[in-house]
Amino acid sequence: MPPPSTTRTGLARAMSKLGFCSRSRATELIRMGKVSVNRAVRKNPEFPVIMGRDIIVMDDVSINQAAQVYVMLNKPAGLVTTTSDEHGRDTVYACFEGTKFPHLPPVGRLDKASEGLLLFSNDNVWSDFITNPETHLDKTYHVQIEGLVDAAFLTRLRLGVKDSGDHLSAKKVKILRTGEKNTWLEFTLDEGRNRHIRRLLAAFEIEVLRLIRVAIGDLNLGQLPKGKWRELSRGEVKALRPQ
Repeated sequence: MPPPSTTRTGLARAMSKLGFCSRSRATELIRMGKVSVNRAVRKNPEFPVIMGRDIIVMDDVSINQAAQVYVMLNKPAGLVTTTSDEHGRDTVYACFEGTKFPHLPPVGRLDKASEGLLLFSNDNVWSDFITNPETHLDKTYHVQIEGLVDAAFLTRLRLGVKDSGDHLSAKKVKILRTGEKNTWLEFTLDEGRNRHIRRLLAAFEIEVLRLIRVAIGDLNLGQLPKGKWRELSRGEVKALRPQ
């Protein structure tokens, strides 16, 4: 097994990543003097801790060993991927109302207008592997665009463009089906920059009508209804774990 990590993380962030509560709630608890690290009360939410080594306790209860949970959600459009929103917009956590899960941070994000496969877990090692750009884990999207395109345009998407200092391109892209005035494309990315596909298509003045993430690695969204969630099987979790 690899040696334990020695990376230091702010206390509030560590509590969130351990699945105990949201980062904002952790900040409140810490400032109230309810949290100790290695038997010493700490009131600084940014106090550095090493997850897996330092003992974090809230009201005499250790939070280091929260049960690891892995969930997939079919995110509807119109929800933001955050615990709470300063503008009062509905968040993806509305889909989990009534559950008894610990706090589950999202594994990556989908923007408000986007739909589809979104993962949640309090296993930060698993989550970091999935979101780390160096992993080059394929993520697959079905995208409806305005207008009709040809093979030459798909080649241009694969070659990519420069936008705000980023090189944006598709690892793979193909036409799924066409209508009279629109086209469904399948994109595969092995890196995910902010609003990657939308920015890439905008560079060619192409409007995105719908964007749905349908797979992460070998994990497919399948027939999970919109707005619904399910826990991952052991095999699905293992397939997305570093080998």
